[in-house]
Amino acid sequence: MDEIEYVWSVLGGDAALTARVARAARPEVLEARLPVRALASACVGACALAAAELAARRAAPGGVPAVRVDDGAVAAAFTSERHLRIGGREPVSFAPLSRLWRTADGWVRTHANYPHHRARLLAALGLARDTEDARAVDAVGSLLAGLPARSVEETVYAAGGAAVALRTPEEWASSEQGRAVAGRPLVERGVLDASPARTFAPVPPSAGALLPAAGLRVLDLTRVIAGPVATRTLALLGADVLRVDPPGLPELPDQHVDTGFGKRSATLDLTSDQAAFEELLGAADVVVTGYRPGSLDRFGLSPRALAARRPGLVVARLSAWGAYGPWAGRRGFDSLVQVGTGIAALEGTADRPGALPAQALDHGTGYLLAAGVLRALTEQSRHGGSRYVEVALARTAAWLSAGPAPDGASGAGRPHGVGGSAGSASADTGGTRGTGGTGGPSTMGTGSGAHRVCAAGDAGGPGDAGDAGGPGASPWLRERESPLGRLRYALPPVRFEGGPTDWERAPGPWGADAARWV
Repeated sequence: MDEIEYVWSVLGGDAALTARVARAARPEVLEARLPVRALASACVGACALAAAELAARRAAPGGVPAVRVDDGAVAAAFTSERHLRIGGREPVSFAPLSRLWRTADGWVRTHANYPHHRARLLAALGLARDTEDARAVDAVGSLLAGLPARSVEETVYAAGGAAVALRTPEEWASSEQGRAVAGRPLVERGVLDASPARTFAPVPPSAGALLPAAGLRVLDLTRVIAGPVATRTLALLGADVLRVDPPGLPELPDQHVDTGFGKRSATLDLTSDQAAFEELLGAADVVVTGYRPGSLDRFGLSPRALAARRPGLVVARLSAWGAYGPWAGRRGFDSLVQVGTGIAALEGTADRPGALPAQALDHGTGYLLAAGVLRALTEQSRHGGSRYVEVALARTAAWLSAGPAPDGASGAGRPHGVGGSAGSASADTGGTRGTGGTGGPSTMGTGSGAHRVCAAGDAGGPGDAGDAGGPGASPWLRERESPLGRLRYALPPVRFEGGPTDWERAPGPWGADAARWV
C-alpha cells in the first residue's frame, strides 16, 4: 500500500479510484531525513481525489476526473509563506522569542508570534511584558540556560503560553500523550445523527472550471496555518468561506494574507453576538474549528451540539495534540509538535535539534482536513447523516515519523508510516504511475538525508533556511493585485481535470467583511 492509497483508505474512499491519480515526482524538493515529500504529495493527492470524486457526483457524467499531483507545486504550496510577497515585501514568519533555547539539561522551543503568547511567556519567566525584543531575547536566554527543559514547559503552559521541551522519538512514544495519539486513526470520521441524504444542486460542466464545492457555505473558525489551509482549499473548490475571528484577537497580518485566498473575513464576539452566530450556523453546510479542544464547547460548538441545531452539518475539527490524552487542552503549533514528538531530534544532530524543510505538519494536516470534509459531503449525498471529521498535528507527525528510519533503513514493520512499503506503486517524473521496484515509496521522499540544524537561539522555524522547499519554484508562483497591494503567492497544488487552477478572490484586510452570508 503506497501513501495515497493509505490516506484514501483512512478517508473511506473506494480503493479503485486511486488509479485516477498520477504523480510527477521531483526528488530535489522538500529534502529531509524523514519522507516529507511523500507525506506532502499523499495529502494533496488524496484531497484532489476527494474533490474529483465530489465533482463526479455533482457534474461529471464521464466518471471521476483524472488527478495530477506535481511535487513541485506541492513543495511551493507547503512553503507558501516563504514565497509570499506583499507589495514586494517579504513576510515576517517567526517573532524573536519564537525559537529554540538551550536549557540546563537540553532544549526547549517557545512560540511567541502572537502578542498574548509573548506576554504570557515573559510573565511566566518573571519578566516585564513590555520588555523590548533584543533585551527580552538576552534575558530569556540567560534564564532558560539554568532551568530544566520540562520545568520550563510546565511553567509556561501553566501561564497560558506555548513551550515544549525537546524529546526523542522514544521518549514521545512512551509518554501517555504519545500513546494516546498513536492509538487514533490518521483522520477520525463519524456520523452524528440520521439526517436525510444531502441533495446537491447540479454543477453544469460547461460553466467554466468544475467547482465541486459550489453553493456550499463554510463557516471558518480556524487560526494559524493548518485550519486556514483547509478552508482556503474549500474556497478554491467553489465554497463560500467566511472566516470569523474574535474582534480582540487579530490574526498575524502576513499569515492572514497567505491563507486568506478565496475567503471573506469577519469578526464576531460569541459572548455578545450569539444570535448573529446562530444565524450564520442556520445556513451553513460546513463548520471548521481550529481552537484547542473544549475551548469552544461553552459556546455550544462541539460537533454534537452544532449538529443538533443544524442537522445535516459537516463539522471538521483540528487540534495540535489531539482531543484526547493529558495534552488535549494544550496549545500547540507545528514547530512545537516537531520538537515534542521527536521529529526535531531525528532531523538534527547529536548536538543540536533540526527541523523539517517546511511546516509540513500544518500544511499536510490542512489538506487531510479538507479531504475529510469533501469525502463527508460525498458520503452525505449517499447515506445522509450529520458528519464529523477530526485531525491533529501530532497524529500527522506520528505517521511521518513511522516512515523510513533516518539512516534510510527499510520501513518494514511500520505499514502505516509514510514510505514504509517497499516495492509499492510510484510514479515517474512524467506523471504516469509505475509498478513498484526499488523506486517505490520506501526510497521516494527520503531525499538525500539533507536536513536543517537549528543553532542555539535560532529564531527561525521549520524550513526557514534558504529555499528548502527545493529549487525552481517559479512555475508554481503567480502575481495579482489585491486590496492589500500586489501579491506574489504560491498556486494551489490541488489539481484535477477540468478543476480550478487559482482562487477567484484575493485576500482582503482582516475582519473587513460583514458577518453574514452573501
